[in-house]
Order: sequence, then C-alpha cells, then structure tokens
Amino acid sequence: MTEDLNQMRDHMLTAIAAASGLDALDACRVEALGKQGTITLLLKTLGKMTPEERLVQGPQIQGLREAVANGIADRKATLERAALDARLASETLDMTLPADATPAGTIHPVSQVMDELAEIFADLGFAVATGPEIETDWHNFTALNIPETHPARAMHDTFYLQQGIDAKAAGTADEKTTFSLLRTHTSPVQIRTMLSQKPPIRIIAPGRTYRSDSDATHTPMFHQVEGLVIDKGITLGHLKWTLETFVKAFFERDDIVLRLRPSYFPFTEPSVEIDVGYTLVKGKRVVGGAEPDGWLEILGSGMVHRKVIEACGLDPDEWQGFAFGCGIDRLAMLKYGMDDLRPFFDGDIRWLKHYGFSSLDVPTLSGGVGA
Repeated sequence: MTEDLNQMRDHMLTAIAAASGLDALDACRVEALGKQGTITLLLKTLGKMTPEERLVQGPQIQGLREAVANGIADRKATLERAALDARLASETLDMTLPADATPAGTIHPVSQVMDELAEIFADLGFAVATGPEIETDWHNFTALNIPETHPARAMHDTFYLQQGIDAKAAGTADEKTTFSLLRTHTSPVQIRTMLSQKPPIRIIAPGRTYRSDSDATHTPMFHQVEGLVIDKGITLGHLKWTLETFVKAFFERDDIVLRLRPSYFPFTEPSVEIDVGYTLVKGKRVVGGAEPDGWLEILGSGMVHRKVIEACGLDPDEWQGFAFGCGIDRLAMLKYGMDDLRPFFDGDIRWLKHYGFSSLDVPTLSGGVGA
C-alpha cells in the first residue's frame, strides 16, 4: 500500500508541475481532490478499515493529500505570477502622454476683465469698493448734482421700483432712504464711500448697472467700473496720467495715444471724454499705434464737481478730486475682438468656450493682465 501511495504522489506531482495553465492545474486538482477524485476516494475507505489498518494507512493517505494540495498551491502561485508578468509586459503605460482632457468651465470675459482692472488699479494704489444695486434717488441722482429735470431721471431711461413710485405718490418718499430704483451707474458707490471714509480716497467701483436700453452695443443690464480720487491738490494732470497708465496696462501696449475732448457731466467740472487711437489691421480696428487711423471713445471723466464734494460733507476748497467711468463689457469687446454685446448674456456654451478664459489665467502685471 505504501509503495502504491508513493507512486501515486509522484505521478500527481509530476502532472501538477507539467500543468501549463490555470485550467490544466484545476483539472489536476479535480482529478485528485474533487468529490470523485482519487485521494478523496482513498479517504472514504478509511471508515471500512480496522483500527489497526487506519492507524497505519490514515497518516499515509493524509500525507499524500497534503503533498498534492501544497503542490497545487505552489504551482498556482507560479502560474499567476507568470500571467501577471506577461500582462504587465504587454500593457505598459507611456507616462509622458498627456492625460485625457476633463470637462472644465471657463471664466466669463466680463469676470476676467474685472480681475484685470482690479490688478491694474491695485498697483496704482486703488482699493475696490462696492455698494447696493437697488439705490435711492439721492445717492443715484441728487448727490451727483443731477437735477430733477435731467433726462436720466425719466422712466424710459431708468428702472424705477414700485415701492419708490408708491411712496412718492403718497408724499412719504425720503429720497435719501427710500430705495426707489436700480442704479444707473456705480457712481452711488463713490457717494457712499465719501460719506463713510475720510479723505484721501482712491477707489474703483466695478459692478452691475441697469438702464432701459437694448441693441447690439447696449443691454438693460451691463457692467461698469468707475474710479474716484479725493485728495489735496488734485489736478486734471493727475487724471490724464492715471488714465494713460491704465489704458496702456490694460491693452498691453506702450504706443497708446489718448485724446481728451471737452464734454459735460453733471457730476464733474471740467468734464472730458477720453478717446483712444486705433489702427486698421485687415479691416479691423486695433487699439494702439503711434499714428492712429481713427479714434474710439472709451470712457468719460473729469474733476469732481464742487457740489458733489459738498453733498458728501467735505470742503471743496480743501479737497479736490477726479472721477472716471467706462463700460466693462465694451472694454472686453474692444480688447478681445467681439462685435456684439448681447451674447455676453445669452449663456451660449459655445460662445463661452470660444471667448472664455481658463481658471488658471489669473491676471498679473508681470505675466500680462490678459495672458
């Protein structure tokens, strides 16, 4: 019996070692250890033996079972390791290849230009100020020296709130405290800043504004940035230098030429419109050029009117200042070659992908504010 078991073990271990794959190895396992396997049948004979025979043959059969089971486990580990090595060799990855692109949003041109403006003016010592979009008559008009008869106060130019209309009709409206309209410019932020801070003041006020207007270059809601400087000894020369520095930094060109034209605004005196020179390149207007082919109006400005300074509780003989304002949407159109304002607010994903900016394109003066 012992000799037969030894021959059986040698035969099974040889078959196991010769198994070329996991399927062949599993066939050897079933043949030896399956329900009807050779070793399983031998184990079933132990119950029919006498105690003396079981004492002798039991350990031998169990030893055969353990030897075969260990042989199968070792061979399985060897085959699995070889299969893994072959798979790794055939499925190598080129780590130098770029990763698959993942869906990503873009920064809206208006948001990008706002960041560019904040970066430029921060370098000039300006802080960013904000204020409510729902305003009072006093902050939006009266404090800015805009008379009751001015066209801007007409309902076809300004969005009035029913709350303010009802209060005015009832004679209970207080123009300083009753929120009556959607602000038509960010100038009320200048008023609120002069009322809450002591001079000197250097701020820009970017934000949303509202007017009853809609065409290719106007929308009922648009974005505006205004600047204000209040200090002693401020002149028109300071205004000119500030705007020249801003425009050169914004358009990233040193050959910018500005033209100041006399104008009229109720809140500034004297008032000037600022035109920037452009050159024609392939039929398109490009800002810049030492010898301009034409002029584009980009912003309005002037010295802060004495009455505005007085309305904010300051002495105009002691404090002077300048202010300026321009449309952020129009600046974006001019810089990035857009010819229609309406798509800015359509939410068309194709337009946003084309004109949008990567979230990593953070404006910096060293890297270029429009990088």
